Amino acid sequence: MDAPTRREQILKEAARLFAERGFHGVGVDEIGAAVGISGPGLYRHFPGKDAMLAELLVGISERLLSGGRLRVAESDGDSRVLLGSLIDGHIDFALDDRPLITLHDRELDRLKDEDRKRVRQLQRQYVELWVAAVRELYPDAGESESRTAVHAVFGLLNSTPHLAALGRRPMEDLLRKLAHGAFGALGG
Repeated sequence: MDAPTRREQILKEAARLFAERGFHGVGVDEIGAAVGISGPGLYRHFPGKDAMLAELLVGISERLLSGGRLRVAESDGDSRVLLGSLIDGHIDFALDDRPLITLHDRELDRLKDEDRKRVRQLQRQYVELWVAAVRELYPDAGESESRTAVHAVFGLLNSTPHLAALGRRPMEDLLRKLAHGAFGALGG
């Protein structure tokens, strides 16, 4: 894996700081200091904090959707494989990008309307990938029930910023069992 670019470093630290102290609780000087450049030096990479926030939230939504689409393509039409892969991918996101979950929960409304609409559009498309897999695997579950189950599992998986650390592997295993158990309830 290549070393992160300066821009990626800035975004990672901005996400961490915004999640810890809130968007308005962090200045460009603090973000710059976290990556070893002056606050004004950030403006060579971003027009301002608003642009960082937009890139973080739109970016993660794009990444989740493209990863989901890749999993669909790689599943060869096997809905069990697909749902397992979607769960695993979302667990990786939930454990690796905890600050982005917190940031989304707290700061989505701070985005410009255009960026917020883009995030919501991407999220809806991501949800539809999951709903299709769930409906295929659990054909007796209705549309509303399947959609509700998907959102419930997202809530479960996206709770990671609020959970005690068990260690990476035990947390992955527990989240995987819980997610599969939640979906399994559709078949019973």
